[in-house]
Amino acid sequence: MSNPNGPDARRGPDGEHEGERVVVRDRRRIDPQTGEVRTPAGEEPAGAPAAGPPAPATDPRIQELEAEVAERTSDLQRVSAEYANYRRRVDRDRQAQLAAARAQFASEMLTVIDDIERAEQHGDLNGPFKSVADKVVDTLTKLGLEPFGVGGEPFEPTVHEAVQHEESDAVGATVTVVSTVLRRGYRLGDRVLRPAMVTVVDRAAADVPAAEHPAPGAGQQDPEQQQNPEQQH
Repeated sequence: MSNPNGPDARRGPDGEHEGERVVVRDRRRIDPQTGEVRTPAGEEPAGAPAAGPPAPATDPRIQELEAEVAERTSDLQRVSAEYANYRRRVDRDRQAQLAAARAQFASEMLTVIDDIERAEQHGDLNGPFKSVADKVVDTLTKLGLEPFGVGGEPFEPTVHEAVQHEESDAVGATVTVVSTVLRRGYRLGDRVLRPAMVTVVDRAAADVPAAEHPAPGAGQQDPEQQQNPEQQH
């Protein structure tokens, strides 16, 4: 065994043995050059993400299931939209059928209303018959039946049926107005069930007042007395 202090040992320039190297470790926590806290050897800086195992590759089965879920969700949304449209269409058709049924019933009752009005004009609407007639009229009114056609109102071809045009001595600008109502018209909501049968006359525009809401029956004449309006001249 060789002696490190023997004659064979190599010495450095300072007379120290080269085999005995001195290691100096600076264990100060504060770096004298930067003034920052040093991280102890063997430790990772605070906040550094911990190294973990690599993320596994996406499973093809998971991708297939996700695609199937997306497809089923799209189908459900489409079916829900179709069902909502179907419900709206059914409700709209039901309302249209109900309105048509009401209009048909009211139209068939117009002749009954005409008989009631005729009896009232002749003074025959009294006693039990008047009580029944009032109930019929009230029921139709609650249904939405509304009469129209009043003497003196402007003539409207969409709601008036003119059977006679009377002569007039009006000069200048004239307006055609209803002269006599031979048979009242009726509407149900926005639907005209029957136009008003009227005679018309031309009047000076300055003499025609603004449209008002006159009492029902004003300007109306008994249809039996007006079966042949041309005989009035």
